[in-house]
Amino acid sequence: MIFGIDRLLAEPALRRPLAGRRIALLAHPASVTRELVHALDALHALGDLDLVAAFGPQHGLRGEKQDNMVESPDYTDAALGLPVHSLYGAVRRPTPAMMSAFDVLLVDLQDLGCRVYTFVTTLRYVLEAAAASGKAVWVLDRPNPAGRPVEGTRLESGWESFVGAGPLPMRHGLTLGELANWFVRTLRLDVDCRVIAMEGWQPAAAPGYGWPLGERAWVNPSPNAPGLSTARCYPGTVMLEGTTLSEGRGTTRPLELFGAPDLDPRRLLATMAAIAPGWMAGCRLRPCWFEPTFHKHAGGACAGVQIHVEDAAYDHGAFRPWRLIALAFKALRRIDPDYALWRNFPYEYETERRAIDLINGGESLRAWVDDPAAAAADLEALAAPGERAWREEREAVLLYR
Repeated sequence: MIFGIDRLLAEPALRRPLAGRRIALLAHPASVTRELVHALDALHALGDLDLVAAFGPQHGLRGEKQDNMVESPDYTDAALGLPVHSLYGAVRRPTPAMMSAFDVLLVDLQDLGCRVYTFVTTLRYVLEAAAASGKAVWVLDRPNPAGRPVEGTRLESGWESFVGAGPLPMRHGLTLGELANWFVRTLRLDVDCRVIAMEGWQPAAAPGYGWPLGERAWVNPSPNAPGLSTARCYPGTVMLEGTTLSEGRGTTRPLELFGAPDLDPRRLLATMAAIAPGWMAGCRLRPCWFEPTFHKHAGGACAGVQIHVEDAAYDHGAFRPWRLIALAFKALRRIDPDYALWRNFPYEYETERRAIDLINGGESLRAWVDDPAAAAADLEALAAPGERAWREEREAVLLYR
């Protein structure tokens, strides 16, 4: 299959409308060609584009920031001499001065297929800025490695944040190009937005179900997304960021395992199976022990669970990570109603609202976990109607059938 960046590089006809226009690029470390050349270097080497600036989202243009929620500064690219503007530093939205420097912004970002991944919000912000300044945005499309499944409650009105760009479910099942079209459509943006579509993307095809296994190398789009397994688990395990449980940062399997020093993984799994065994389907769950080298519980021995989604037991249609992690929270509450589960700390520059609520785009998940009378069917009733509605709504912007 062919990604958008590779099509733009290989097809002069696609680049023809860019002639005589000043070009900027929004990219990150996974913005590479089939030959693993960074998009900024590949576009500069063409010689027929007037590349004038670059932008970096969270973690930076080249991936220089390793931990979560660490800002990047503006700087000048040493090799190319181009200004690099940070959209995760002094500002989150491009300023009018930044926008005035170019005519067309090329967006080449590898997404994980989850609403919380901040590149989705950055995409919305640059589209809004382009609409306000009369600039064009071209999205060089890439696969959604989590494929087409939809899961999770939709973000509620008033809960917009940097991890919640709009009323999307946790797993939206769209590519970034399709998301761009959805933003333009739902926000009624008057903007020249084009998508350089992929060729040959088959999100229903095994074994990758969204990612072309064996065809393309995986480059971390963020430092704690080291592979396809992370992308599959992330729409559930990202919720761990709002808890006192380790999500595996500081280990070699971040966002694929969870635990804490005082956790009993075997009891936890047994309690989960007693509450909603169907939510544990499609994967293997293994008790494990680990010691994070940084982040939560750094230097302490943790007991927990690893989620395995890479072997023959993986069932793409049955695996539901958002429900799985919600179930783990519920089971922990049943085991110990007073467990200090919810982490209270500034999350993505929000200080008033709880991190777990920002992540879920509302208070309903936390309320369900904390209510001893709430059953699995109650969470199902909260999520299922929005999931059905989203599947219908997204039909209008699908580029790949």
